[in-house]
Amino acid sequence: MNPPAAPVGAPLAVTMGEPAGIGGEIVLRAWLRRGDVPPFFVIDDAERLRRIADDLRIDVPVATVSGPDDVSALFPKSIPVFHRPLPANPVAGRPDPANAQAVVASIETAVGLACDGAAAGVVTNPISKEALYGAGFTFPGHTEFLGALAGEDATPVMMLACADLRVVPVTIHVSLAEAIRTLDTGRIVDAATITAAALTTDFGIDRPRLAVAGLNPHAGEGGAMGHEDAEIVAPAVAELRARGIDAFGPAPPDTLFAPTARTGYDAAICMYHDQALIPLKTLDFDGGVNVTLGLPFVRTSPDHGTAFDIAGTGRAREASLVAALRMAAAIADHRAAART
Repeated sequence: MNPPAAPVGAPLAVTMGEPAGIGGEIVLRAWLRRGDVPPFFVIDDAERLRRIADDLRIDVPVATVSGPDDVSALFPKSIPVFHRPLPANPVAGRPDPANAQAVVASIETAVGLACDGAAAGVVTNPISKEALYGAGFTFPGHTEFLGALAGEDATPVMMLACADLRVVPVTIHVSLAEAIRTLDTGRIVDAATITAAALTTDFGIDRPRLAVAGLNPHAGEGGAMGHEDAEIVAPAVAELRARGIDAFGPAPPDTLFAPTARTGYDAAICMYHDQALIPLKTLDFDGGVNVTLGLPFVRTSPDHGTAFDIAGTGRAREASLVAALRMAAAIADHRAAART
């Protein structure tokens, strides 16, 4: 799948996310910062957003649109919404499986518009995987679902990015025991190769430098703390270097994310979910962005969940969504420049 290029200035498509979470609130607050974010529209229930604005006293006019072409004229004055009514009235903090199909349809619509070249990219609000599973959703998460929507040729790779760090977990939404069991040289090479290519096309880095984290403490300490680093990770680094990719490792994970160490690479390839996400969220929880590499369309997301515990209270912060909007627009610009 090779989507047509979106026209210059095309808006971003923002999905509904879990209706009982904080997605509606943060998207309204992101629009209030419209002088600092690229134009976007939301695929959501317009009445739901109006209720949130009224309940939380967020002064945001909501306007329904019939297509992306209407967004540029409306965006300075109101938040543009592709109205997709929800079957059940959402209650903050209490996900309802009755709304699961609408959540999925919002994602599918956004991807379709991006693949048609009508939207510059997709920015997804957080979903509740548990609520979707109850309605028959079979994918581990957003990343895997987006890969399926993109087609057989796509190999989605999750990157988490902030101003000071980019990390890519090779294994994602599985238990730590499963991550160790399924880790192999080929998976590391594939994730790192896609990452290197995306750093060039999506981030404008001519010769990306990759750090490959070890799996075990001290990267195995010469076999004293496990053999996986010598038998699985080191051969992956050798293969990457044979392909012309500037990679080093396996690097001891406990020192890889120190300030001085971070100056030596453009992205860190990590062996499992928390090895990647803990340092990034510690460095910049509010500014972290989830980016899916390896897709024919641009996709970013806030690097946080549905926050059911604060949904409806007015305490949600929009910083990560704002960062996701900005990054999506920047990636779209880099891709456009790479095509010329």
